[in-house]
Amino acid sequence: MLRIGVVGVGQRARMATLANQIGVAEVVACADIDPRGRSDARELFGPDVEVRERYEDLATDGLDAVFVLTPDHLHARPALHFLDAGVAVFVDKPLAISLADCDEVLATAAHTGSRLYVGHNLRHLPMLRRMRELIDEGAIGRVQSVWCRHFVGHGGDFYFKDWHAERAKTTGLLLQKGAHDIDVIHWLAGGYSRDVVAMGGLRVYGDNPHRRTDDPAGRRMGDWYDPAVWPPSRLRDLHPVIDVEDLSMMLARLDNGVLTSYQQCHFTPDYWRNYTVIGDEGRLENFGDGLDGDPAVINVWNRRRSGYRRDADLSIPIPQQDLHGGADRALVTEFLRFAAAGGPTETSPIAAREAVAAAVAATMSLRSGGTPTAVPGLDPVLVRHFEGRQGTEETS
Repeated sequence: MLRIGVVGVGQRARMATLANQIGVAEVVACADIDPRGRSDARELFGPDVEVRERYEDLATDGLDAVFVLTPDHLHARPALHFLDAGVAVFVDKPLAISLADCDEVLATAAHTGSRLYVGHNLRHLPMLRRMRELIDEGAIGRVQSVWCRHFVGHGGDFYFKDWHAERAKTTGLLLQKGAHDIDVIHWLAGGYSRDVVAMGGLRVYGDNPHRRTDDPAGRRMGDWYDPAVWPPSRLRDLHPVIDVEDLSMMLARLDNGVLTSYQQCHFTPDYWRNYTVIGDEGRLENFGDGLDGDPAVINVWNRRRSGYRRDADLSIPIPQQDLHGGADRALVTEFLRFAAAGGPTETSPIAAREAVAAAVAATMSLRSGGTPTAVPGLDPVLVRHFEGRQGTEETS
């Protein structure tokens, strides 16, 4: 039985309940500086779980692995602490909000030999796994371009009423929200971004004067989310500091020559992702993304015809599943196996770092008026370590 710890009992902590698997693992200790988090720990993990205020105090609990589920700007310090202690570490995405922190975490994992896993659950999403299989099977020939449009219909409630709205705690939503999609783009395209250019702005939420004045301590998105409130101008109690963009567009050239685009909007009435992959023998795209029980279908066009065709040459429905299309459960199960025995994983610390690197560069480009910006690569020594030690499925 693996003894599991949880650092940060907030919005994503419910995912860690999936680690309670008979004969495999048990959550035995949690740490959170917030009294609500410490109270929720016992509700989520049972009355016998050890609850502490400081994650450093979990050292006495004999942990084999730990989930780091804090707000994004607080990922790096506990990750480094437990890697130094030889404990297997799960860090929720994004790995960190700066490239320097990402590289320090990877370097520490390499130096100590501790196992590092990053929670990019979309690599386990059935819809995206089927898209990757179609690409690998040659359904559209060689990939030449990947486009992603992310319609963030609940953006005001999810990202502009708490810490997500602050650059100091996210860098920007191209990173905090976009790290998921950039990782998927890299995965589908088989390469990593090396040159980016981006444009965007704070178009809607910055003009909303209805800001919160009370202390937000202990509050979470579920406390204020109301899907009936529309349009975005009707939202109230926005975060006092809003300096991230609510509309962003990014173009990238990957190291294998594939060209990609990513668009993210936080004030659309619908909430889903559309990925379009164009090869030299066809294209495919999803309608619906299969998240949270929503229906999804992948359409493939690989025969030539004139005009718009609603009917595809191949249409593949994706079965509906539980939270995040079953991706969270698969993610946690893979982490537990990896923490116990090592071996290859579908997620990748290198890819997680590359998603952050591309997002940081794109955010720099956006805020400098669309200046083309290079994406720095990872130290080859670290690349060799993770490719050799973990055998993760890398894209390049």
